[in-house]
Amino acid sequence: MHGSPAVLGANAHRSQSRLFAALLFLYRWIVRKLKDRRNLNAMMELSDEQLKDIGLSRDQTESDVHVYCRD
Repeated sequence: MHGSPAVLGANAHRSQSRLFAALLFLYRWIVRKLKDRRNLNAMMELSDEQLKDIGLSRDQTESDVHVYCRD
């Protein structure tokens, strides 16, 4: 009824691999969100003239903030 030790070991290894992959995905997602947030904060500190220089308006940056917050 019980699986052989080799099969049980392989299942445990697969389970650990999936857990590692999930943790790695979560880590990368958090790093990406933190980077997005830092970039957004930096952009919000720019003056209207500086935003104009890079082709954005204050309205565009504020609308991006609301999109970010909904994620």
